[in-house]
Amino acid sequence: MSSAWVVALSAAGAALTLIGLLLMAANMSDTPVLQVDRETVDALLNQTATGTASKVRILSLMAILPLIGLIRTSTRLRWSVLSALGAISLGSLAWTGHGAADEGVRGTIHLAADITHLLAAGIWLGALTGLLILLLRARATHDEQLARIAISHGALASFGNVGTLTVLLITLTGLVNSWALVGVENISALPNSLYGRLLIMKLILFAAMLGLAARNRFRLTPAIASGANSGSRDTAAAVRSISRSVALEAGLALIILGLIAWLGTLSPPNSGM
Repeated sequence: MSSAWVVALSAAGAALTLIGLLLMAANMSDTPVLQVDRETVDALLNQTATGTASKVRILSLMAILPLIGLIRTSTRLRWSVLSALGAISLGSLAWTGHGAADEGVRGTIHLAADITHLLAAGIWLGALTGLLILLLRARATHDEQLARIAISHGALASFGNVGTLTVLLITLTGLVNSWALVGVENISALPNSLYGRLLIMKLILFAAMLGLAARNRFRLTPAIASGANSGSRDTAAAVRSISRSVALEAGLALIILGLIAWLGTLSPPNSGM
């Protein structure tokens, strides 16, 4: 991803955070957004965990803007610093969800699981975006197609172990969140509520993503390597197949994000506990 895209997305993230704060302040004061008073905004920013997390998110995103131009001595150093700032920004979203509502040891475990869940999901989605860009370039370029295919295969192969760890973390933290939000005793009643039906749909889509990821790693990625090594024309077909698969996986991820946003507006079964 180019520096311009990083700058644009960071600025957009900061702007959306500000808009979100205004909407929350309007909801708190039961007034239209354009009529929210400064006192309500100050109280939200300075007297709530959500406000503190929002300030951390805005500062980390805005810090990206000058740093992306200042750190020029090392590409690895630059992207490491930017990734750390992005992780701080992403992790701060945990304070806007159900994980920040619990208290005591239960609350600490739930919040830690939420942060880990967010970071692991961010790694997966970021990798999917990068892989899709590489694969589409491999399809579009003729003269350097073999070189791009080799780069794409290397990225796919190297992401295998990281992807496995990421999926494991998402699964484990998802179980912790389900324990905190749903509870074992409420599992059988999930189909009877909107929250439960949306959660079931999310889990089905997640399972479909796992199936696509496994197919990519164990079937299509080796096919690209085999074709590239032998010079087979089947390599281009394998690249097209894995491009479609990664695109479908990314599409499912976007639907899951929409479901998560919807779930965040609903009361989970354990909300009364």
